[in-house]
Order: sequence, then structure tokens, then C-alpha cells
Amino acid sequence: MSKPNSPPAQRFAFDGREVDLLHYIYSRPDIKQLRGNPEKVLAAIDDYCQKFNQLINVGPTKGPFITNLIAERKPSVMIELGGYIGYSAILFGAAVRANGGKRFLSLENNPEMAAVANQLVELAGLRDTVQILVGSSSDLLVELVSEQKDIQSVEMLFLDHWQDLYLPDLWLLEQLDVLVPGKSVLLADNVIMPGAPKYLEWVKATPSQKEGLVEKLGAGSAVPKPELVYETTLHEFEAEFGKDAVAVTEVKA
Repeated sequence: MSKPNSPPAQRFAFDGREVDLLHYIYSRPDIKQLRGNPEKVLAAIDDYCQKFNQLINVGPTKGPFITNLIAERKPSVMIELGGYIGYSAILFGAAVRANGGKRFLSLENNPEMAAVANQLVELAGLRDTVQILVGSSSDLLVELVSEQKDIQSVEMLFLDHWQDLYLPDLWLLEQLDVLVPGKSVLLADNVIMPGAPKYLEWVKATPSQKEGLVEKLGAGSAVPKPELVYETTLHEFEAEFGKDAVAVTEVKA
């Protein structure tokens, strides 16, 4: 259940509508046509949103913007933090596969949402590409990088979980030494609404400015790397719940 003062988009979630979506999808008369077809599964989710309940999926303008970036950069592996019901995992996972990529890892902390996402990913026929991992983003990133040694570098990362975690998770990636100049790109959603001011302040700052931001922004036990050089551009959209933007950050040096 969302908090009374939570941002508008977050009030349209976690009240049973996500499970209701599954019942709607699997009761459709065209369910056989949906199997193995990511586009048709996404269209069915969109139908549900239009006819019954809104869902906090990546929007119809942001989605194509990001799939275009996937087509341009062709990541072998893409990671997202915050999978929700799997809409972005299906959309971006299909794009990664279509452009020669191998894996899309979706990290989702809520096991119920991960279960819904798994069902929809399976229906879309993307099990060979998309993997839903359940747990906190920080724990899973450490597990993937340091324990399993499954990820040596981050090619493309989509941040779409809680905005107050964007900066701590970026600092963790810096500490884990997986951000590669000329290779890594970070895509942060919802940086205007509800907003991620600390994250934006960090990725827009110069290395010398970031030296002074470590204490101000409260790094705690994290070990950021102020020396990393970022180039960040904001791409604004008129989203369903108002004006928003995706911050695209490239690691330059």
C-alpha cells in the first residue's frame, strides 16, 4: 500500500491491481497469440491500464527513447534496478535480444511483484534473455559483482526503483569498480517527478566539486569515487502523471 503523501504515480500500485492484471491477461481469449510475443504481451498490459487500473510502468514515450538507446549502444548485458511487474523487462529485454545482446537482469525487492514479472516474462517468451532477481538492489549488486563474479562491468543500467536509493546504489557501483569510461551508461527515470536531486547533483558535478559533496550528501560507509568524470543530459517527457525526465549519464573518464 502506498503512503498517503507518496508521489501520484506510486499511489497507483501495490493494492492488488498487479495480481488482477495477471488474471486479466490469462483470461483473454487471445492468450495463445500472446505466448512468445513480447509486443502482444505489452499491448495486453496497456489494454488493462486503459480499461481498468493504471500501473506505474515506463511510459509510452520514455520506453521507445530507451529502446532506441539500446539499439544504438547494443549492450551485451543490461541491468535494471526496480522491475515492478516486468513491463520494462519485457520491453528492454526484447530490445537487448534483438540487438545481439545476451542478458537482461531485473532486480526487484518485492517478491510479489517479481512473481508477477516472472509470469509475464515467461508468457512473452523471454526466459532465455530476461532474469528476475529478488532482493535489495545493493545486496544483489554485491552478489553479482563480488560473490558470483557474474558482472565485471556495467554496460547499461536503468535505475527505476526508489529515487532515494539512486545515489547510494551509484556509489556502490563506483566502489565495486564496474563503471568503465567510454563504455558504461546510466539511465535514471523519474528524476523530475518524484525527483532524485542528490543523484542529479552528483552526476552533474565535476570531480573537484564531488570531493566536497561526499560529506554533504552523506556517504556514510560508502566509498564513492569522485574522480570519475560523468556527462549527464536530461531528456524531458510529458508523462502520464506530469512532466518528467530520464537522466542519461555516460562515464567519460
